[in-house]
Amino acid sequence: MTSSQQFLIAIERPRCLHCQARMMLERVSPGPIGFQHRLFECPKCDHVQTSVIVSDPLKSKVVGWLGGELRTPN
Repeated sequence: MTSSQQFLIAIERPRCLHCQARMMLERVSPGPIGFQHRLFECPKCDHVQTSVIVSDPLKSKVVGWLGGELRTPN
């Protein structure tokens, strides 16, 4: 497993705030534009945690700022 794959796994499966076990992603539902709600559940102690996560910015309607007026300094 490469280091980038390990990084993605750590992001996808946060540690439980109660017992520090890796949580399982149970549900993903749409949130406000450009975001999604993720529900995580701990398989060890059944603690539930919800998070609001930024959706893929390249598939989002919020991508307009990428073509903005920001320029490199001259």
